[in-house]
Amino acid sequence: MTGQVRTVDGRVAGRRGQETRQKLLDCLSEMLSSSPYRDVKVIDVARKAGTSPATFYQYFPDVEGAVLELAEQTAAESGGLAELLEGRSWAGKSAWQTAQELVDGFLEFWRKNDAILRVVDLGAAEGDKRFYKIRMKVLNSVNNSLADSVAALQAKGRIDKDVNPAAIAGSLVTMLAAAASHQKGFSSWGVKQAELKPSLALLVHLGVTGKKPAK
Repeated sequence: MTGQVRTVDGRVAGRRGQETRQKLLDCLSEMLSSSPYRDVKVIDVARKAGTSPATFYQYFPDVEGAVLELAEQTAAESGGLAELLEGRSWAGKSAWQTAQELVDGFLEFWRKNDAILRVVDLGAAEGDKRFYKIRMKVLNSVNNSLADSVAALQAKGRIDKDVNPAAIAGSLVTMLAAAASHQKGFSSWGVKQAELKPSLALLVHLGVTGKKPAK
């Protein structure tokens, strides 16, 4: 945890206070994995963390405030997704490897943060600008780098000059996000996880390069 952590009334939290605050967030995150967001109550989070509702309210105004803090932490961690595209090649066989590793990393990130990302998606869909902003921060961690990759290929004459890099990148990233949030549902269509990844990687490769992978 970086920077000063403050209580709701503006006091700087000490080491033990920071540990208590993080424990509350960890317990809330665990509860979101098994309970609908709006069913989670302050008293339940506090009890799970071995503390009192009064202590919870020292650090967060309500459950939604704590959820937003979790979402912000997740958005900050999503910056690591950009590394999946940093300095990577979209030429020849390297392009297929780049596409596969992007899909693998994206799906893994979504699996790890599934509970809080579901809440973020819900809030964004309902028009809450705070959750929308967080969702865009997560998607932009990949979208911006992907758009740059498409633009670079376009500048070298490898893809059609009429292609809009931002449109291609945005389409691919929203596709990945939708597929990532539906990972468990693919099994009902008879699709195994091992089959999903190469299928998504193929679509990403086609979208970026306009060509089938050179395997």
